[in-house]
Amino acid sequence: MALSHLPVFVGSFFVELAHWLDKRSAARVPVLLLGVLLASGRRTVTAWFRAADLWEDWRQGYVTVCACGRNVSHMAITVQHAVRPVLDPRRLLVGIDDTPTARYGPFVEGAGIHHNPTPGPAGERHVYGHIWVVLAALGQHQDWGTVALPLQARLYVRACSIGKLPPERPRPFRTKLELAVQQLRWLKPWVEGDFERRWVAVDGGYAKRPFLLPARADGWVVVSRLRKDAALWGLPPTGRRDGQRGPMPTYGKKRISLAKRAGQRRGWQQAECVLYGEAVTKTVKTFLATYRPAGGMIRVVLVKEDDDWVPFFCTDSNATVVEVLEAVGARTSMEQMNRDVKEVWGAGQQQVRNVYSGEGCFNLNLWMRSLVEAWAWDKPEEELVDRGKSPWDRQPRRPSHADKRKALQREVLRGEIEEALTGRPNKERIRQLAERLLELAA
Repeated sequence: MALSHLPVFVGSFFVELAHWLDKRSAARVPVLLLGVLLASGRRTVTAWFRAADLWEDWRQGYVTVCACGRNVSHMAITVQHAVRPVLDPRRLLVGIDDTPTARYGPFVEGAGIHHNPTPGPAGERHVYGHIWVVLAALGQHQDWGTVALPLQARLYVRACSIGKLPPERPRPFRTKLELAVQQLRWLKPWVEGDFERRWVAVDGGYAKRPFLLPARADGWVVVSRLRKDAALWGLPPTGRRDGQRGPMPTYGKKRISLAKRAGQRRGWQQAECVLYGEAVTKTVKTFLATYRPAGGMIRVVLVKEDDDWVPFFCTDSNATVVEVLEAVGARTSMEQMNRDVKEVWGAGQQQVRNVYSGEGCFNLNLWMRSLVEAWAWDKPEEELVDRGKSPWDRQPRRPSHADKRKALQREVLRGEIEEALTGRPNKERIRQLAERLLELAA
């Protein structure tokens, strides 16, 4: 299939992703990605093949998907280069979160029983499938607010399931915290010279010593939620006593109770910040403390809500309250990202069993989301969504990710049509184009 009709940004992205693979697989990557973009219905791998006209070479198509899974760390370099122009050079803000994809069947490699973070109406406490630790860059759009641009995902396999993997696809056991640290260490060489500061926003489940200490040692500023019963201590002395020898202490000796600090009426102040795309005023209290899991001094921010209070912390003691709150709010964009990857791109529906194929499929879905968001970043709203034929829909809102994907689909198909109609009319070319469009529509 000719790909000359693709937009320049999209075509170059496809080619750069492909060059990380062996030449035999690299030639199929751009076509496969076009199938990911155009596939509809249930997004199995075979649906990708049909949309990309790879159905005759489907066996090698599966080989290509598996090769992508084996080379996630290399291919993700292209993704972070593609999204870098839309990021703030003064401060790189990334987020890390884990999300499940339900799978069925005893032969799905790497699958197991996990806690379900989003139980449905039936209240399912557990889900059988895969758990993905996702790293995403958090970009700030002037109209759309914070947009999560996923870079890569690592598959978390429980210790009891590691031994069930086939001997030709072994891997050591890594906790979610260790996988998150690996992702930051992968990203550091590519970004440490291009951004003034590097921040990472994580959920409270990652605010533990195995993650905080390595992240801090590598120069990352961590922002997260703090436990209400966290063992905080006061600041250490800054001067030596007469005759005191040895290194200065890192932690203070006075225990700090967050509940008592939150219960005190004095010290509260108003802070104006932008959360979830809206300017709001929060009642906050901030102070410095030492926290052993973080390896030293942190800034604590208490936020008073209508009926409760919520503690957050930042490992940079010089950070402002507004920076901390906006970073915490920006991390919630990853929830929307996870929803889009599953509902718009069909992540988890690919029906593959090989553990590398599973990693390849999930990351391809992530990278296509980043591609669409980066492609649509500077485009006006009227090019991305047309509600002219929906007179009942007049509610102003930003374009959804599904709107942006459909806009890119229209542009790709429009280019394919114009390419078929260039030059002298050819009935055979027009017939082939009509049949292809009918297959995509039906």
